[in-house]
Amino acid sequence: MSFLKIRNLSVVLRGTRHRLLRDVSLDVAATEVMGLVGESGAGKSMIGKAVLGILPRSAQVVSGTIEMDGVDLLSMDPRRRRALIGRQAALIPQDPLTALNPSRRIRPQITDRLVDILGWDRARANTRAEEILHEVHIAAPERVLGSYPHELSGGMRQRILIASAFAAEPRLIVADEPTTALDVTVQKQILKLIHEMQAQHGTALLFVTHDLGVVAKICQRLTVLYGGLVVEEADVRAFFRAPVHAYSRALLAATPRHSDPDADLTPVPEAVIAAVQDQVLAADRSWTHA
Repeated sequence: MSFLKIRNLSVVLRGTRHRLLRDVSLDVAATEVMGLVGESGAGKSMIGKAVLGILPRSAQVVSGTIEMDGVDLLSMDPRRRRALIGRQAALIPQDPLTALNPSRRIRPQITDRLVDILGWDRARANTRAEEILHEVHIAAPERVLGSYPHELSGGMRQRILIASAFAAEPRLIVADEPTTALDVTVQKQILKLIHEMQAQHGTALLFVTHDLGVVAKICQRLTVLYGGLVVEEADVRAFFRAPVHAYSRALLAATPRHSDPDADLTPVPEAVIAAVQDQVLAADRSWTHA
């Protein structure tokens, strides 16, 4: 059974009919890892933000439904929706340096959510903060909790954001390209940690990435997007054996191979781009939203 169910979701640039997401439908089961894949601007992060209710002011949901555990979020009163999302879902953002408040120590940046959203007392929240830092393999949680973000490495800051996301035991986590700002060695460690924490906590995970190699490592299913349109959804193993859509095949062919680092990069053919752009235009022509 799906924990997250999105049907025919369209998001427009506010004040226009220009769609950023085009009739997106997807399901994420409880404990499942779903990858959202595509080029920059494909709409991957926009889906995650729509689910979490944190779309930028310039974007507006105009049609479709987003159900979380059978509850349609978009039909709820905004205050109740924020409370439900706060309890049920969390975000691991892309850049830990900008996501953490530079003027506050780490402890309140983890505990405030537990106090404000879950209603815990401060002592319980402090205990949980120490526990969750242990879970993400931070050896000296007391010292780290008393530190400011700039006093910690990029990998340590990202571990703190992962810990913060899992601290309240949400049932869904959106990971928005959480390794992009890290060097390659640290990226591998962080991916392993996210996968480990997801399995340990049994959390559904919506993983936003442009890297098909990452999808192969940690996802069970993936959704491929172009221009805010879903072009393919598949089981990961089936996808890497035989992707169905021409654009998916071209993306896979364009992925660099570690086994042949000197090979030339393979661009997505112009004919494939033209065909998928025609598919986007056809979807817009058939859109009837007033």
